[in-house]
Amino acid sequence: MKRTIYTVQATLTILLFFAIAPTANAQLLKKLGKVAERAAERTIEKRVDQETSEKTDQALDSILEPGSGRSSKKNPVPQGDNPPIENDDSQISSGNTSGNSSLPNSTGNQNINIYSKFDFVPGDTPIFVDDFSNEFIGDFPSRWNSNGSGELVTLTEHPNKWLKLLPGYNTAYIPDVTNLPEEFTLEFDVLATGLDKKTSSQSYIGIVISDNNTFKKGANFGKVEYSFCQFIGRGVVVENNIASKRVIRNDVSADIRNIVNQKHHVSVAVNKERFRLWINESKYIDVPRLLPANVQMQGIKFILRGTDTEKESVLIGNIKIAEGGVDLRRQLLADGKISTNGILFDSGSANIQPQSMGIIRQIYQVLQQDSSIQLKIVGHTDADGDDNKNMQLSQNRAESVKSALTSIYNVSSNRLTTEGKGETEPVSDNNTADGKTQNRRVEFIKL
Repeated sequence: MKRTIYTVQATLTILLFFAIAPTANAQLLKKLGKVAERAAERTIEKRVDQETSEKTDQALDSILEPGSGRSSKKNPVPQGDNPPIENDDSQISSGNTSGNSSLPNSTGNQNINIYSKFDFVPGDTPIFVDDFSNEFIGDFPSRWNSNGSGELVTLTEHPNKWLKLLPGYNTAYIPDVTNLPEEFTLEFDVLATGLDKKTSSQSYIGIVISDNNTFKKGANFGKVEYSFCQFIGRGVVVENNIASKRVIRNDVSADIRNIVNQKHHVSVAVNKERFRLWINESKYIDVPRLLPANVQMQGIKFILRGTDTEKESVLIGNIKIAEGGVDLRRQLLADGKISTNGILFDSGSANIQPQSMGIIRQIYQVLQQDSSIQLKIVGHTDADGDDNKNMQLSQNRAESVKSALTSIYNVSSNRLTTEGKGETEPVSDNNTADGKTQNRRVEFIKL
């Protein structure tokens, strides 16, 4: 009751004040209006300053290059072809540290329908295949070179072993490959940990195709880098040198923040001068003349820059370099048969990995072009495991390819037959990783 009385008294007092003092009331309202106006102005100024600062950073990021003199407090960017790498040990197990990973798995149960328009076709003659399976955790992989450091690690939620890239100015990671053919493909998986809204706009992983496989900046190279930045979509940078002169340098807009924050698959196709790059099922780069004409490319280099050593790590794995990657459709029509190890399955399983859909799509296009064609799909495995299980596995894998053609591309099942041959017809040595890769293949034979 007392509170009600006080409220009524206060209300009457305010009304009486405005009733007997209209001049004071007007002055008070005027002052209040000015205060509100100044507060609004300050808010607008603060927001404009913030947005201007962000736009300025973006502009500087797009025009400044490594070695231009601009540096980050966390991570200065040096001159040279290979900028620094920084990372962190959290959520990773190695020979010297232990821990658990909480990284999400982006591809484990991904529906292959998403890849139905994927047009990457991997090479069919392996040059270099490395999943680090024969290496020791904590070591640097034996078939690679670096002018910095690195180590093999495992992660709880992701199988196999991963090369963890460690910091160092002008650091490069170079697989033992030379004399690259004119047409080849490169594939690998990437995991990044510790990314957040503070991840630098200068954090990039890069792939360099160079006229040397050393740590020197090549007179001729093509380079593509894509960003790990999370507070803004930085996209992809494409650059080259031809006869020691830069011809191309461009920032390609793309918002890949959600993609790089999860495990993702990178595919590269080099066809003479042409360079194409896919991340998962999407193509981001297709430059007709990125690489120089009539110059022998000698090496592939992985580089990293701009990540925070305190909290971020970048890891690569499942690397495959193969000669070829050309149009399989013409080969099938001309020869009546093709054999490919580019259709990948989960280990010990008939589940098709989504990045295999480029080849299956080309098979569909052949069947679509000529409705009279019928095909036999033959599955093959390597020699690991039980012979009888491998025979059944090869049959199941052939059936999975048939199912993809019928369910995704609506090919009549009457035009397709399947067969499994297990490990009975090897085409290479089952004692090496490269040989096993060649033996794990699928054949398509015109009937």
